[in-house]
Amino acid sequence: WEIGTEMNRKRRFELQSGKVRKREKRGETVDFSSLVRGETIKEQISTAWKEKRAFTHEGIVMDTHPFHHCLIPNFIQSQTFLEGLQNELLNLKFQEKSNDLYKFKQSDDLKKRKEPYISTLRKLLFENFRTWLSDVTKVEFEQTIDMSCAKYNYTDILLCHDDELEGRRIAFILYLVPPWDMTDGGTLDLYSIDEHFQPQEIVKSLVPSWNSLAFFEVSPVSFHQVSEVLSKEKCRLSVSGWFHGPSLERPTRYIEPLLPRSPHIPHDHNILYEWINPIYMDMKLHVQVQKEFEERSEILLKDFLKLEKFQEVCETLEKENLAWKTRGPPNKRCYETAEGRLPDVLRNCIELFHSEAMFLLLSNLTGLKLHFLASGNEDDEQDREKEAAETTPLERTSDCAVESSTKLEQELSVPVCRGELRQWGHGNYTLIHDTDTDHAEFALDLLLFFGCEDWEVEYGGFTSYIAKEEDEELLTMIPENNALALIYRDKETLKFVKYINHHSLDRKRNNLSQAGFWDFSFVYYE
Repeated sequence: WEIGTEMNRKRRFELQSGKVRKREKRGETVDFSSLVRGETIKEQISTAWKEKRAFTHEGIVMDTHPFHHCLIPNFIQSQTFLEGLQNELLNLKFQEKSNDLYKFKQSDDLKKRKEPYISTLRKLLFENFRTWLSDVTKVEFEQTIDMSCAKYNYTDILLCHDDELEGRRIAFILYLVPPWDMTDGGTLDLYSIDEHFQPQEIVKSLVPSWNSLAFFEVSPVSFHQVSEVLSKEKCRLSVSGWFHGPSLERPTRYIEPLLPRSPHIPHDHNILYEWINPIYMDMKLHVQVQKEFEERSEILLKDFLKLEKFQEVCETLEKENLAWKTRGPPNKRCYETAEGRLPDVLRNCIELFHSEAMFLLLSNLTGLKLHFLASGNEDDEQDREKEAAETTPLERTSDCAVESSTKLEQELSVPVCRGELRQWGHGNYTLIHDTDTDHAEFALDLLLFFGCEDWEVEYGGFTSYIAKEEDEELLTMIPENNALALIYRDKETLKFVKYINHHSLDRKRNNLSQAGFWDFSFVYYE
């Protein structure tokens, strides 16, 4: 009997163990924090949400500054489930994501993943929690499932944006991170806005913590970023996505005024002989450069300035206490531009790029009509003649009004340019954005670099040209001392300067005088 009892006990244990294993395979039945599920607390949260006021409770922290956002600590009530979920997520295949706005690794959409813990999380978020969230916000959410997993490692980042895309109403992030603090980076930074509804400055940073869920209302002012991860050892693992519903009304998009443009200033060719390497004054070289430029639409002219002039500019930039102003807004750009009265050598260098002699030299180097003495492009003239011949009399008559209104403008138009002296360092970048009217025109970009010896691609800071609405990179211009970059872009070509990351600080540790660099950036229009 004892033996039989022992066998029965063993059998029961095996059956129970089997049930546990099966349950583990299916994924546990879990729920989110019981501290916020009760009707009374739910009503209090809902009232605070509606009245747009802060609310603090042991189960949730809600704030409305700078926009509606909440944090639920200890979101899921099972550590074994969280550990199982973390293991499944880390075993997913991740794609490296990198463009002007971000650099991190992302999984495929988790909407149809069959892994037990991921499936259970999906059910929890898009059934139980979505119902709770709908009760709190009084928003009727769609059935759309939109979630993925992201891994941020050292120097990974997601720059300032508002998350607005058709249907997104509430964004969420579930953090599965090791012990984390501000010095590790990777914070969720929230921005205030200016009178044009543009992001202004970071006013709040949320530090990731294990099993905390952050969510916020997606709106025209929900500007935020994931700051650069500074820890070399830790991985910022998270599951994020959106609950979809009716979008909030958006104000008219603010269009920035263009930077002022000006025609050339009178300066004869002596200014070129004073500043520019004599090899670039040779007419035979002009023919050779122009031919290469017309084939590739870009060229890099090394050792462009005379060595003594280049060194004089470098020394002034390094030693003079210049006034720099940060150019924003951060959803479009973040770098420093020189303002106020500049030292003579820098002012003279800017005059060089504004000079009539430089307009003519650039015409000779590129074949563009940036000076009335430059020869016109015969192919363009032939295309116009061909187009006129193929146009019917009726089309010509209907176009007459447009032609007469623009003809005078074309005859009066003169080549113009705009330019600035920029300082680049850790944390600086530019982004491609929808309202960038500058890219609606054909233009010649000119860049001349200073203080960038031993600059590495991994630092960022390079200028990247891409085809509009495509990820295809057409050209990468890496900063190089005393190298003049000329790039002709059409209306379908966009550009950005890649975020300069923490790696760039290695230059200072390597006894270089500074971590960043400078450039003179000019844009010329025919």
